[in-house]
Amino acid sequence: MTTIKNVKPLSAEKLFDLLKTEFADYINEKLGSNLAIEYAHVFDEINISFPEVIEGPALIIIVTGDELTVTLLAAGSDYNTGLLEEHLNGFLEEKAG
Repeated sequence: MTTIKNVKPLSAEKLFDLLKTEFADYINEKLGSNLAIEYAHVFDEINISFPEVIEGPALIIIVTGDELTVTLLAAGSDYNTGLLEEHLNGFLEEKAG
């Protein structure tokens, strides 16, 4: 679990929109890949899935006024989920910090 200060502050709705419009390009550029990414948003939680490589949600972001908390859900996957989490954290630090 990683906590990132929500300095700018981003609401869950605004972050969800940013993820949908900018995160795929960001992570695919970093990885030199073309991963398909799916997002689900309910209240203050955003699930991120990479359906081509991981079954089910891989990461969850919980949004509050003060911080964003990222939790890795797919830790037992064969895919390098730590790398996905690292790039998500970098993206969030750029947008919220």
